[in-house]
Amino acid sequence: MKKILYIGNKLEGSGKTATTIDTLGPLLQKEGFNLRFASSIQNISKRFLHMMRVTYRSRNWADVVLIDTYSTKNFWYAITIARICKSLKLKYIPILHGGNLPERLIKNPKSIDTFITNAYAVVSPSDYLNSAFAKAGYHNIIKINNFIEIENYPFKERISIRPKLLWVRSFAQIYNPQMAIHVLKKLKEKYPDASLTMVGPEKDGSLEICKQLAKELDVEVHFTGLLSKKQWVEISADQDVFINTAHFDNLPVSLLEAMALGLPIISTDVGGIPYFIHHDVNGKLVPDKDINNMMIGIEDLIENPKKTNEMINEARLKIKNYSWQKVRSQWFSILSS
Repeated sequence: MKKILYIGNKLEGSGKTATTIDTLGPLLQKEGFNLRFASSIQNISKRFLHMMRVTYRSRNWADVVLIDTYSTKNFWYAITIARICKSLKLKYIPILHGGNLPERLIKNPKSIDTFITNAYAVVSPSDYLNSAFAKAGYHNIIKINNFIEIENYPFKERISIRPKLLWVRSFAQIYNPQMAIHVLKKLKEKYPDASLTMVGPEKDGSLEICKQLAKELDVEVHFTGLLSKKQWVEISADQDVFINTAHFDNLPVSLLEAMALGLPIISTDVGGIPYFIHHDVNGKLVPDKDINNMMIGIEDLIENPKKTNEMINEARLKIKNYSWQKVRSQWFSILSS
């Protein structure tokens, strides 16, 4: 089997949200591929140096290098590792994740062009990024869906919908967690028993900001911190609406998980999300930062349970295309060639 060096933020073991390196990597190992990972070091500068060092040390070992590619500050580690791979004559495959990568096409066109042109292959999980890169002249992007192991997410029938909201994400400004608390405040005007559970680790100080906001608005929010998949799946059984408040996004795995669990979704209409969620078909969409429309959308989910369950069932059908069993052969095809 091929030997793979996987470059990304492998930080699940340090109390951070699991990313693709934490999920795809172990599954490839189970399939018989030989993997090395970089990096699980928490400090970003030391992690970056470790990624470069491991790449160099793997120059005579690795058959191919997978590079998780994001759009914020971690964008530059992907660019740098690709340059090192090029100089070492190592094949590399970027996996495009960042919801703001289309902005990078505008701001850093030369870096992107070298990065994409020299790649052995380029993988994207979303039509959104495929479309953005195609418009910029790149037609070599291979779409491989994000995935979950669906068997780990028990579907729950929800005959009636209660105003019990679930938010699952890292506490970071790009995901606008404060919006969820403002939505709860407005929702309580009509539904006094409305509740909000927010699951996820601190990332940039947003968790403390949210706790302070909840106090100021005089609403009780259940902040769980980071939970294991099993733990938050158990919590989800007592929740009835999944909300996503991101300012920009690609295709968050948390939406796949919510669909598999039978939770109706209402999300901001940003980035790659409208390529995946179709309004009033398999979920609901509202404009970015639109607290009022999100509250109205939640109200509609509650007051029209028949329509809501039709959306839940549509989502359940869609999620079947996002299982590991569906995407496994695509990864085998790229990595075995």
